[in-house]
Amino acid sequence: MRILAVGGGSGGHVTPVVAVFKELKNRGEHELRFWCDRKFGPTAKKVVAESDYDIPVSFITAGKLRRYHGESKLQHLAPSILFPNLYDLCKVIIGFVQSFCKLLMWRPDVIFIKGGYVCLPVGYAARLLRIPLVLHDSDAHPGLTNRLLSPFAKRIGTGAPLEYYRYSPQIATYVGVPISDKFRPYTDVEKRDIKAQLGFDPSRPLVVVTGGGLGAVRINNAVAKNRDRLLEAASVFLISGQHQYNELSKTLDRRDGWRLESFLHGPQMAQALAAADVVVARAGATTLLELAALGMPTVIIPNGRLTAGHQLKNAKVYQDALAAVIVNEDQLDKNPDLLGDTLIKLLRSPKIRHDLGSNFLKFAKPHAAGDMAEMILEAAGKQGRRQ
Repeated sequence: MRILAVGGGSGGHVTPVVAVFKELKNRGEHELRFWCDRKFGPTAKKVVAESDYDIPVSFITAGKLRRYHGESKLQHLAPSILFPNLYDLCKVIIGFVQSFCKLLMWRPDVIFIKGGYVCLPVGYAARLLRIPLVLHDSDAHPGLTNRLLSPFAKRIGTGAPLEYYRYSPQIATYVGVPISDKFRPYTDVEKRDIKAQLGFDPSRPLVVVTGGGLGAVRINNAVAKNRDRLLEAASVFLISGQHQYNELSKTLDRRDGWRLESFLHGPQMAQALAAADVVVARAGATTLLELAALGMPTVIIPNGRLTAGHQLKNAKVYQDALAAVIVNEDQLDKNPDLLGDTLIKLLRSPKIRHDLGSNFLKFAKPHAAGDMAEMILEAAGKQGRRQ
């Protein structure tokens, strides 16, 4: 069976695709391919290569609709936004023609739409060719692309409970986010062993801070300002992102219990997060479900400017369930010590950390990849072409 997956190409898109592909491999011999936006090509190829699966990665021309949370529709008509949107509309048309031709040449039995603007031209081309679509929406706020393609979908999997969506319950199922099986609860002995492997004192608490592949300047700066206070209470591992790494490595000297890295690949990141006693992270859906699977006490700092405020809505899911501590990024400018105060309070409160971790673990969906694989195979079977 031929199965195509399409996604934005960032780690948050590719990691779930790889997890689903692993399940599909376990269920039979299938020809698998992944298409993404060229911008994320190197990231996608790297994540796929680390999966040990020989999955071809191809690129589709795609453009996005720029919409920033908190800005009015009138502001979206400003030349700095309007003209790039018109330019990207042309790229969507090119991507549609490209997708249609590529689908004619390699006609899959089913297409797994993971999300991201690159999926739009592929999805419409697939609709024209009557190729069934299966969607997965990680965020608590459905992306525009998935909302546009959902009327054509055979099945939809969601990363958050269904009440956060407007998808038909006849085709939508809350499955969680497909993640690697490396994300699971770890024993205290396992955590101490991993801390030692990472170069930290196994007997001390460990705080891991990550703002994503590119990093988050305000989070990095808050950690840097509070570094001395934090090191009195715990070891600190800052994964700064590539943009600010050189600056931080020059200004922050080496200390016992301190480690700075620009970026960690999949298995390395899983190891670092598993070793932590507290994690500070953005509100990307995949990252949050990985942390939920670890049962990790987490401080979430959502990026409130992203499209439709989807990270704010992701964070609210866990805030409502008392499963994480939320820090408003804008408040870090007004009070740079806010992050340090929050972390020190958690480090001094084992019961709060235990309760947060326990509540977070309730969101874990260890069978998400298998559930999505079953949906994909079911949709392909209903189409009834090649088996």
